[in-house]
Amino acid sequence: MTQENWHVRNGLGAIAAILCAALATLTAVPEPSAAAEPIKIGIDLGVTGANGPTSGQILLSLQIWREDVNAKGGLLGRPVEVVYYDDQTNPANVPGNITKLIDVDKVELMLGPYGTNLIAAAIPIIMQHGMTTVGILGLAANSAYHYPRYFSMIPTGPNPKIAFSEDFFKLAMAQNPKPKTVAIVGADAEFGKTATDGARENAKAAGLTIVYDQRYPPSTVDFSPIVRAIQATNPDIVFIASYPTDSVNMIRAVNEVGLEPKMIGGALIGLLVNNLKMQLGPAIDGFVQNEVFIPGPTFNFPGVQELLKKYQAQAPALHIDPLGYSFAPLAYAAAQVMANAVEATKGLDQSKLADYIRGHSFDTVMGHVTFGPDGEWAKPRLVFFQFQNLAVHDLDQFRDTTHQVILAPPEYKTGTMIYPFADARK
Repeated sequence: MTQENWHVRNGLGAIAAILCAALATLTAVPEPSAAAEPIKIGIDLGVTGANGPTSGQILLSLQIWREDVNAKGGLLGRPVEVVYYDDQTNPANVPGNITKLIDVDKVELMLGPYGTNLIAAAIPIIMQHGMTTVGILGLAANSAYHYPRYFSMIPTGPNPKIAFSEDFFKLAMAQNPKPKTVAIVGADAEFGKTATDGARENAKAAGLTIVYDQRYPPSTVDFSPIVRAIQATNPDIVFIASYPTDSVNMIRAVNEVGLEPKMIGGALIGLLVNNLKMQLGPAIDGFVQNEVFIPGPTFNFPGVQELLKKYQAQAPALHIDPLGYSFAPLAYAAAQVMANAVEATKGLDQSKLADYIRGHSFDTVMGHVTFGPDGEWAKPRLVFFQFQNLAVHDLDQFRDTTHQVILAPPEYKTGTMIYPFADARK
């Protein structure tokens, strides 16, 4: 593999620098004819900033996908090249990055971005240029635009705002005695707003009294005052929507303050990152978390084990999540969908690509995918699990569902929730 097939533009952060250095030394693989002009695929990612812990996984997964595709002859007989810009997890940087990818780098295909806030900032620019894209883990990001050429690689289904927390509240209301009050807290940004709006609707539908409902600035570092304020309302359950770094700081504050509702968790994105989970260990015992991909036989889709094997062989040297669950399959599946559409339509016409994606189903490393309104999955497949009996700094405990017990939906259930939360801390 030659380094020119993987391009990073501005904002080269630590993860990106390590990744590019590694790419320069990887063993060469057979590629399509060098005479063929490469197909450039553009993506905007928060390689630095709050999304850094997850964007590194996405980059490596796309690298693996590119190698796999080029080893088979590329797309349309042309090699594939990936070009990306670092938006530093700042939505203000996204429009400029997308514009440069399209107008300067002349990318012919797009993927991403990753993250609700960044996708929401990107869609208007993508619309202006008439491009088709498959976003990576964006919660209801297209609900305000209804752009017919946007598709979402997150299994929340046709009503993502509600689905993102629906089973959390169903699980709570199935307990005995039933909870009566809830605290809702999230980051004051697009993802946090959408997630907490959905949680509020689910809480009201469940007949719960909301005793705390606040959002915090994304720049927040010290969560102790917030946790103390929640504690003062004495909620039965607590729903949290937080970014990776926020998740770690929020969980540490929960432990330091001694907050012990009957149930706590929800959508802490940091709890999808294995090196962060390994750092926290028993501090996250009892937390209930939503998830898009669970390792083991539950989600053993064709090709996913090969992807994870390649990912896990390279991740340690890149100092990124060592296992790659969730984000590596999401990114690879997004690329699979786009590549399938290119080959099926025998071209790069953006309108034809979107029409094909909308009208067909895809077998990917994330399973069988069909898209519905606003480019969301036609059927939801989000799961909720609970951390149970964790050890300190043990990576292997996150390789299956032994300590990440799936609670919902029923067809994926692998165990029973420990309730109340305090019982999971013993």
